[in-house]
Parts: sequence; C-alpha cells; structure tokens
Amino acid sequence: MSTFRKVPIKTVKDYWDRRPCNVRHSLKPYTTLAYSQEVTARKFRVEPHIPIFASYASWAGAKVLDLGCGIGTDAIRFAKAGARVTAVDLSGESLKIARRRATLETCIHDVTFYQADLEHLTDTVPVEPYDLLYSFGVLHHTPSPELALSEIYKYSKPGTIFKLMLYHRRSFKAQWALWKTRHDWRYKTKEERIAAYSEAQTGCPVTWTYTRREARRLMDWLKLDVLDLRIEHIFPYRIPDYIEYRYVKAFPWNCMPAWLFRALEHTWGWHMLITAQRP
Repeated sequence: MSTFRKVPIKTVKDYWDRRPCNVRHSLKPYTTLAYSQEVTARKFRVEPHIPIFASYASWAGAKVLDLGCGIGTDAIRFAKAGARVTAVDLSGESLKIARRRATLETCIHDVTFYQADLEHLTDTVPVEPYDLLYSFGVLHHTPSPELALSEIYKYSKPGTIFKLMLYHRRSFKAQWALWKTRHDWRYKTKEERIAAYSEAQTGCPVTWTYTRREARRLMDWLKLDVLDLRIEHIFPYRIPDYIEYRYVKAFPWNCMPAWLFRALEHTWGWHMLITAQRP
C-alpha cells in the first residue's frame, strides 16, 4: 500500500494553507481586482487548455460543483458565465482569497463556498444533484482518491458530466521529477519522488499519478461513460525567468516548431483531461 494513504488530511491542508495554488500569479495585493485579473490571465497564458476543457460558457444556467476550487479562478469563470456554482476546498487560506476575488469580480452571490475534505464531502456539503462535477488537479492530492470519488458521485444524476484532471504518470514532468530526485534518499518510492516536485512549492505530501488505462479503470469503477480523454501541458518556460514574470522558453522547447511541441504535449503532457458522464 502506498505511503500516501497514511498521510493525515491535516498534513495536506497545512501544505496548501502555506501556499495556495497559483497565489503568486500576481504581485499585487490579493484584495484588489487587478490581482484577481492578473492571476486569471497568467494561469490561462501558461495553461491555455483549461478554458477549452472547462468550456465555461457552455454551463450558463447549470448547477456546477467545483471540487477543489483553490483561490477560485475556475469557480469565478463559471459564475461569470452564468452558472450557479458551489465551490469546495480543503484550504481555509485558499477560500479566503477565493471569496475576496469573487466579491471583487462581482459574482459572490453566484458562488456558495464550503471548506470541506473531499473524502468526507457529504459531512459538509448538502447532497443534491449537479449538472457538472468539475475537479481540476485536485483528486490526485488526497490520500484516498477512490473514497473522494465515491463521495463526489453522490452529487450526480443520470446525465451529469464529470470533468476531471489527473496527473499523467507517463509524462515529461514525472520523468523530470524522477531525474531530479535520483540521488535524494529521503524518498523511498517513485511515487514520493514525483510528489516532491509535482508542485511549485516542493514537498507536496500526496501526489498520485495515473496512466490512461488506470484512469479509464477509475471511470469504469464509477460506472461512468468516458466521452473524452486527452493529454495536455508541458511547461516550456525557464523557471528563473518565469518567477520574475518573464516568459522565456527553455531548451529544447525553444528549438522546435509549434506543431512538434503540441504533438509532444498530447503524448508526454502532465495533465490528463477526462470528460465522463453518468449514464
């Protein structure tokens, strides 16, 4: 059994409270509208596949459950597109920023926020059916993704769409993390070595990765029909420049044509985008 299953959920919460995901996408005070707008712009510049995958405008008038909303970028975009949004996150620090951003973006009345553990979601969030269950880059950071998925399923109905992003094990990022930790004896397993460098803040306590086959098995276990499964996202920028808000591509990404880079992303990308439906 993986050591991830032994990680207390409080350890995961504390990690994300220390540095909420994407919180440094702007240097402006998080209490300003400019901060919120810069965070969104930077996120979508680096990960342009997200708005395509989420298809915010398609959910106008629908009920959307954003599972692991972080600092609220997706929840706000769904709400501004006309959806009725319930947004959940484990991190209180993330939710504090998300709520402030929703207020600044004038959609706070269209989003209901809850602090909750996805593995015990029904203890906090009222169970009711949603049109879309959306979770981008979150399920692989909980000690028991299967338990979280079984909870999430309770918020579906026949026809509900699941849009989930899980990390791809056969990715350039995973191989880079293994190379980075090849002499670091603090980590006993490949899983732990990948987890250590899976996020901008090193030392993530839990990061599961999946092959395409394993992801399909998860969907089969939930008895969901997979409508689409694709691989996306290789981060091409030099880190020293990126943290200074400069976008300079690193070798070898700066030497290849765009069509070749896109082909590699679809094979060796870090993000596995799954669209499934409850029949």
